[in-house]
Amino acid sequence: MYKRKVLFVSALTALMVIGFMATSLTSYFVAQDSLARNISEQMLPLTSDNIYSEIQRDLLRPILISSVMATDTFVRDWALTGEEDPERIIAYLNEIQQQYQTITAFYVSEESRRYYHPNGVLRTVSPDEPGDEWYFRVRDMREPYEVNVDTDTADLSRVSIFINYRVLDYNNNYIGATGVGLSVEAVTRLIDTYQERYNRSIYFVDRQGNVTLTGQGYDRSAHLQDQDSLGPLATRILSTPSSSISYTNSAGDRVYLNSRLVPEFDWYLIVEQNSPASAQRLDDTLILNLGLSAAIMLLVLIIAHFTLRSYQRRLEDMATKDRLTGVANRHLFEMIFNHVQKNSQRYPRPVALIGIDIDHFKHTNDTHGHQAGDLVLQAVANTILQQTRDSDTLCRWGGEEFVLLLDNCTVEDAMQRAETIRNAVKAQVVAFGKARIQITLSLGVTTYHPGESLDPFIARADAALYQAKDDGRDRTVLAQ
Repeated sequence: MYKRKVLFVSALTALMVIGFMATSLTSYFVAQDSLARNISEQMLPLTSDNIYSEIQRDLLRPILISSVMATDTFVRDWALTGEEDPERIIAYLNEIQQQYQTITAFYVSEESRRYYHPNGVLRTVSPDEPGDEWYFRVRDMREPYEVNVDTDTADLSRVSIFINYRVLDYNNNYIGATGVGLSVEAVTRLIDTYQERYNRSIYFVDRQGNVTLTGQGYDRSAHLQDQDSLGPLATRILSTPSSSISYTNSAGDRVYLNSRLVPEFDWYLIVEQNSPASAQRLDDTLILNLGLSAAIMLLVLIIAHFTLRSYQRRLEDMATKDRLTGVANRHLFEMIFNHVQKNSQRYPRPVALIGIDIDHFKHTNDTHGHQAGDLVLQAVANTILQQTRDSDTLCRWGGEEFVLLLDNCTVEDAMQRAETIRNAVKAQVVAFGKARIQITLSLGVTTYHPGESLDPFIARADAALYQAKDDGRDRTVLAQ
């Protein structure tokens, strides 16, 4: 029985562990996948769209200014008339700088190669000067403009973002380059504002994977291809106008990335987000669910334990006790006798047995019915138990016959106990409806002979019992 109980509890525990783990982990991974999809397909693209819109407002404005300058009839007419009176173009550039609050404004003439600035004519550009490479690149390119991060010609200690716009005459011939410049620090502060507002990492890369603009705190390689975690994905990012991917960084955190080509700059806007707080809440929820599952399992096991113990006791009672009277049945009585027999061999002591039979029980059944007979049996059993010790064992031997095993009891004490039981039962009246049933007992007493089995022990008690019946019932007889 114990092994079966352990097996049942083990199987129940295994089933609950598998069930709770499967349910909790399935919910966790489904929620995690849903969160990842929400970030990569909705949150990051939406953030990228918002940032792009603000870039159009904040960073594309200099492109529009440069475009207006390149198509301004004053600039073209002044250049085509031989660049007479340089003060006019210098004043124009100074007005552009003041009106639009740029850090610089410039015009470089293809005819004279002069570099005009609000402060005057700074220099003459030359293909032999490395710092003038940008101009000849703009002259030869097909696109109308470029965005370039370079050293400011007017202040060599300052790095600026230049909008270099090609200027064409009325016949679409190249006559120079114009544009404005923005401070890198100003753009960095702008990116920092975006990062703080959206709680994302934001930076720009060109088509070759070079990181062109970042906010403060960017501490990774200047090339996407050289970054350990992101390098293998660089080709995918740089080969499509937009993409949404995820990767694990060197710290082991999950990072979600959205890239978008900004055609005006010909740069990629990169927006990254580490695993959000909601992902941590998912982990916490999983731990909480597993904890609750463990608590529920423990509660179920405790309930199962007490339920099994209750059923086990009921089964034991059914297997060892008489269902009607609640006293021991033959199986239990034989077990107890075997125990007493072995103990008496090790520690010799007197053992007695009383055979008990209800007088005229068949007449009671025939007269009042079996229900009345059952009441009589229960009343007799209860009365006998009230007159016995805890060490005594009462057994319903069959029908209306009982046997009472008295451990460590002399024959004299057994005779006295038998008489006490007989008188107690005789003094009791069983009420059944309007009937009052008087009960008497015939009893036979015997003592145990060392080494003998149960059968001769019972036989002697039965012989004394039948002798009591033959002598007129309602009496106690000691076996000879």
